[in-house]
Amino acid sequence: MDILMKKCLSLILQDLKTTKNPEHVYKLKKALYGLKQAPRQWYERLSEFLLSQGYDRGTSNKTFFIKNKREEIILVQVYVYGIIFGSTNEEMCEAFVEAMKSEFEMSMLGDMNFFLGLQVKQLKDGIFINQAKYCRELLRKFEMDQCKAINTPISTSCQLDQDYAGKSVDQSKYRGLIGSLLYLTASRPDIMFVVCLCARYQSDPKESHYNAAKRILKYLQGTKDVGLWYPNNVSLNLTSFSDSNFAGWKVDRKSTSGTCHMLGSSLISWHCKKQACVALSTVEAEYIAVGSCCAQTLWLRQQLSDFGIL
Repeated sequence: MDILMKKCLSLILQDLKTTKNPEHVYKLKKALYGLKQAPRQWYERLSEFLLSQGYDRGTSNKTFFIKNKREEIILVQVYVYGIIFGSTNEEMCEAFVEAMKSEFEMSMLGDMNFFLGLQVKQLKDGIFINQAKYCRELLRKFEMDQCKAINTPISTSCQLDQDYAGKSVDQSKYRGLIGSLLYLTASRPDIMFVVCLCARYQSDPKESHYNAAKRILKYLQGTKDVGLWYPNNVSLNLTSFSDSNFAGWKVDRKSTSGTCHMLGSSLISWHCKKQACVALSTVEAEYIAVGSCCAQTLWLRQQLSDFGIL
């Protein structure tokens, strides 16, 4: 295939010869940025450089790199064109920055305060992560920034179903709202269940579904600054919890699995998903939830072993 492409390219270049310079050809240039293969090519280029610098690739996360030097450690996480890194030794951070600048054109943004919509406050006694700015923009976008706040994201008596007789609403607007709320769950596990519940009706949303989604916005109005707190000097024991809502969805009587994972007293992972099969008992529903919980736990253990914690 490569030979064929080279032949085709040579034929094209021959056609581009000018009459004044018959032995000259045009040199074609095409920027890599914006192409579909750009992220892959960039990652391969970056990973080759990091591996040549003595870094090891993570076993469970291939975009994670780690380097040990005596008792010091530096961690590098790649997110497409962004890189987050940290170390137990400041000199290792400075050496990493110098090595990257010598090889690539890059800018150093300093301590991480804002990344991918997440606000990060690094304090002396811990780190606080939230999406307050994104939450305010979300309320303003859907004209709910002046609404009255409520205490819960969903009513205990709420039983959503397909509502075939209900009034249809704008599908694109409903999908935009659900997509925005799903991104907010990156730091708001308290709305995870109800957002995933509302997301099931995106194909044909009704007014009842939209009202349930608007209730989430009313809840966010009073909890814009809520986030995740990760204190310093805590135990690094991994603890996992799972639960299930047996036959909780009225449409097909499928259960919902919920899991969360704690590192010490800090919540690091959570999950809420409708089960793929219909459980015949609460025990069966619990076993399915435990299975997904164990799978995530094994992945987290491998990730922590890459960090040198386990």
